[in-house]
This record gives sequence, C-alpha cells and structure tokens, in this order.
Amino acid sequence: MKCPFCDELEDKVVDSRMAKEGEVIRRRRECLGCKRRYTTYERVEEILPVVVKKDGRRESFDRNKILVGLKKACEKRPISISTIEAVTDRIEKHIQEMGETEIESRIVGEEVMRELHQLDQVAYVRFASVYREFKDIDQFLDELKTLAQERSEP
Repeated sequence: MKCPFCDELEDKVVDSRMAKEGEVIRRRRECLGCKRRYTTYERVEEILPVVVKKDGRRESFDRNKILVGLKKACEKRPISISTIEAVTDRIEKHIQEMGETEIESRIVGEEVMRELHQLDQVAYVRFASVYREFKDIDQFLDELKTLAQERSEP
C-alpha cells in the first residue's frame, strides 16, 4: 500500500477490525518511511451485473453513481452521509443478490426510488422528478398527490 503522505510502498498493519457488518476490513497502517498512520478499507470484489441503459448501451455497474444520485436528492435534508452510504449498500447488495449478468438501468432506478420513498419523501420527489423526466407540472403534481394519499392512509 502506497503511503498517502510520502509515497513509500512499505508499511505495517497496526490494527485490523471488521466494519459494516463484517463486509469490510478496516486497517490502520503505519508508514515505515515517514512513520505517519493512515486507514485503509478492504472489501471483497463482488461480481456485479452490467447495466443496460435506455439507449441499449452497456456499462459496468457503478456504485458511485448511485451514491452521487442519493447525495443530490438528499441535499439540504436531515440525512447523514452514513445513512446515504447504508442505502447505497442495500441497493448494491439487492442488485447483486438478483444474480443477473445484465440488469436494466430502470431496475436500478426503481430500487433507488423505493429506498428514497422509505427514507425521505422530499428526496424521493427530487429524485423522481429527474429520473422519471416529468414533462410538465401535472405529472409532478400527480406524484405529490400519490404521496399525500399514502401519508393519510393508516
């Protein structure tokens, strides 16, 4: 592991712990060159499906795209980064558990919307307005009416 401070390649592991329910190993390392400490995280590289876009293009599943979309939707909302990362983890895990080699981008988007619907309705509407490409205010209002109905039902 290359030291982020001095670029030395030699280090020693000072401490190792499991994180995120055993799916990640957190390691504290000490550089043998400059003696500074830094943290690394290791996770099993999982085989995730190829995402088939609306126009037919195929691209590798990118967890970071989901994370960025969630952060934008949750901007200025009382939602912590750790919660957003946990939602991203759940979405990634669910997609992986499907066991498909290819998955439509629509399925990924619907998964994000399902999670946001449970997490925060303002973030959900923000994401839905972009994802569903509302053409006019009527489509937007229909989505809001549906949310309001769900809230008023016991």
